[in-house]
Amino acid sequence: TLGIQTDYRDGEAQTDPYSPEYIVRSGSVPEILTLATLTWGRGLPAGQAEMEIIDRIREKRAWEAALPPMDSPSNIAKRLKMMEAMERKEWAYREEEIDKLQKVQMEVFKKLLQRREENQNELDATRLYTHWQKHQKAKEEKIRKIQHDCALMLRKLIAKRKNYMGKLERRDIIKEYKDFSSQTYAPLSRIGFFPDNISGYHAVKNFYLNTFAGLRELEKSVQDSVCQLKIKAPKPKCTITKTGYIRRSGRLEAVLEQVHQ
Repeated sequence: TLGIQTDYRDGEAQTDPYSPEYIVRSGSVPEILTLATLTWGRGLPAGQAEMEIIDRIREKRAWEAALPPMDSPSNIAKRLKMMEAMERKEWAYREEEIDKLQKVQMEVFKKLLQRREENQNELDATRLYTHWQKHQKAKEEKIRKIQHDCALMLRKLIAKRKNYMGKLERRDIIKEYKDFSSQTYAPLSRIGFFPDNISGYHAVKNFYLNTFAGLRELEKSVQDSVCQLKIKAPKPKCTITKTGYIRRSGRLEAVLEQVHQ
């Protein structure tokens, strides 16, 4: 049956059951009319609670039929006692129903409070995580600054330790030129030396290249054949074959020239 079922089955397209019109005979009270308040989806099909209501209605009708007539004082007193007992029973049933409703409401309230507490805990956890991240960033920045200051102080202490007695040391030129990491080859910018400032120190300066008069004299000393260049124009490529057809490269060049124009 699974293979022949469609997306729109009869069970999904079924509407509310049909309730035909009815006529009640005079003098008769059908039992089904006591359930006229129940409709499809609101009490029908009948469940355990609806069956209890039907049983109570039947008991009440049987009790009403068993009431003694009001034709004598003894029957009246008996009738009053039976009515008082039924009223106490009705009140006890109402109290039981109220207790059930209160229990259901308490369960609903508990679930709502639990959900609210879970949402609040999740929000608090998110806030705490964000706060912790901020503190972690501040901590890392502080540690980085401490490490930088520590390295700076260590360099200062190492520099002081080299001359801890305060004695004057003579310059060892051989040692400086032997060590390629010394101040001679790689001076430090933090002591006031900037290599880029003297980048043009070793640039070649020539009178014949840097001045206009020098260029004129240089041109006079050079032969005319060197200054006057002879350029031969390239020969056009042959795009036509021996049989008279135009090559594909020739057609492509013609199209490109037309597009360029």
